[in-house]
Amino acid sequence: MPLQNRRLVRRRSHEVNVYRLWTGEAPGAQGSTDADIPTLTDVGAAGATAQPSCIVCPGGAYAGLADHEGAPVAEWLEKIGVRGFVLKYRLGPKYHHPVMMHDAERAIRFVRSMSKDLGVDPEKVGIMGFSAGGHLASTVSTHNSEGDPNAVDLVDRQSSRPDWSVLIYPVISMKDPYTHAQSREMLLGKNPDPKAIEDLSNAEAVSLSTPPTFLCHGSNDTVVPVENSLQYATALSGHKISFKLYVPMNGPHGFGMGGPGTERDWTGMCQQWLRDRRILWPQSCSVVACSVAGPEPS
Repeated sequence: MPLQNRRLVRRRSHEVNVYRLWTGEAPGAQGSTDADIPTLTDVGAAGATAQPSCIVCPGGAYAGLADHEGAPVAEWLEKIGVRGFVLKYRLGPKYHHPVMMHDAERAIRFVRSMSKDLGVDPEKVGIMGFSAGGHLASTVSTHNSEGDPNAVDLVDRQSSRPDWSVLIYPVISMKDPYTHAQSREMLLGKNPDPKAIEDLSNAEAVSLSTPPTFLCHGSNDTVVPVENSLQYATALSGHKISFKLYVPMNGPHGFGMGGPGTERDWTGMCQQWLRDRRILWPQSCSVVACSVAGPEPS
């Protein structure tokens, strides 16, 4: 897929590229409106080489995409040396699983396939998600697949496994009592198949191929209970996969990058975790307290 398959959008100091993930109609498309076209917005300025990169999946209960969990997050990633891409994935109730997962997988494959043109390292492609976007990021982290070396489409030759993931107040479980009911309905429909509920309760899908993960989830989240992240962290620990879990007391749902009266500390912790994982070049950084670490990287 050529990088010419894009449009330019002006944002602040420079133009950003918006890429269609498929040339022509996306698989399973039910129309040709903007909502039917999954895209990847590159907020980075031109000129980077071999950067780590991250696909950002905004939340919105699989029914919308929260603006404050998209471009501002990608812009912060840029500031710490990670190329940020914002994924616009298809949504319910028009679309259901596995469409959203296919959009996220395609985004990872797209970045890897175009790594030289984009100036990113194909072995340092991460995914980050908030709320329902965290469920999508954890789905790709636990249900990914290798590329098809014989695929005609060069993008499909790439693996869809992220090299690392960041999950912020994620929906993890599709099961009561800890799921988020609207996210489940938008993803799986009003009367979901029990097998789909089981398969997409992602703590139970963690395996040795699940990537190292940073999690942040407020203990006072009344929308998506903290048990979602606790279950995922426990599963990672059981498989001896490196993780870091931060559970702030003041972390009401939807705090995004932080703001007055909400949690601010997670971004510094995440940056340090990326350094510890050697995703970013190590630099001096003060250690922030109140975090719980999983196994150290080998």
